[in-house]
Amino acid sequence: MARTDFVDRSPLTRDALAFADQRHAGQTRDLDGLPFVTHPLEVACLLHDAGYQDEVVAAGVLHDVLEDTDAVRSDLESRFGSRVAELVEAVTDDPTIEDDAERKAALRRQVAHAGECAAVVFAADKVSKARELRVRVSRGRFERADCGKFAHYEASLAMLSDLIPDHELVKQLRLEVEALQALPAGGV
Repeated sequence: MARTDFVDRSPLTRDALAFADQRHAGQTRDLDGLPFVTHPLEVACLLHDAGYQDEVVAAGVLHDVLEDTDAVRSDLESRFGSRVAELVEAVTDDPTIEDDAERKAALRRQVAHAGECAAVVFAADKVSKARELRVRVSRGRFERADCGKFAHYEASLAMLSDLIPDHELVKQLRLEVEALQALPAGGV
């Protein structure tokens, strides 16, 4: 069975993937130029592999649509229900906060108060993004903004370690952060 076969058996996640694919159309990943939706799909796989139900996995697929597309919460609520919309909103940056470090700190506080399901969607996102950063940096494609991303991943790991300390996704994030720290770039 292919790793993404679960999508066919999960109607909400299947619809969420179609919606995310449509909304992220034309966007690509920095790492490899693949369609951006590759990242939300990886987040969904991490959540599915961790045993989460369709609503949480669907929220994982949709976690970037409020930040990176013209979608609004009411779009999510009418199509996927209030629980999915609530989870996506809980892991969405506040665009009114201009300073990147302040915005990321506010996001971590927001996630910390939103409950375990929001925390696991956030954790799966950070695992995926830390993997992308590790691969990019290991290929010699370090950028100045990577320092801020890495600091956010470290702070996210600390927050998640307090909230859900023994969770498999926290363990995976810890491994990714440690791998980044071990890179010749001096821990990014």
